[in-house]
Amino acid sequence: MFGPKKILVPTDFSEYSDQALKQAVDIAEKYNSKIYLLHVIDEYIQQCVTEYCLPQETVDQLEKESLIKSKELMTDEVSRVSGRTPVEIDFDIIKGVPYDEILKEQEKKDIDLIVIASHGKTGLKKTLLGSVADRVTEKAKSPVLLVRA
Repeated sequence: MFGPKKILVPTDFSEYSDQALKQAVDIAEKYNSKIYLLHVIDEYIQQCVTEYCLPQETVDQLEKESLIKSKELMTDEVSRVSGRTPVEIDFDIIKGVPYDEILKEQEKKDIDLIVIASHGKTGLKKTLLGSVADRVTEKAKSPVLLVRA
């Protein structure tokens, strides 16, 4: 029987990710698992649009503020969940391409299960924007529990 010991939960701090974390906590409580909560700050901030470009200092400041806010949100998230469960939760915030970093984290930590939210995009929006959950599901080496929005 499958009993994961290391569960990776990518989060973008949305209500959908909150649902995925709740599912992961339920599984972790049942199997005495550890949860690795991960937020990836997308490495791509578009500096130029047509002929208008932001100064590099502005881009650097946006990245710095994004990291600060992400740390605040992550700390709040872990505190909120930790107060209700004995499950051990470790967290990290990294910069990169979200689906790629999630897959790297899976390898690095030898993850048994990925619990990830789907935002439910369909049609043209999904085609144009792609889906982190779809890419992770397609390329993951461990089982993936997709929590639908």
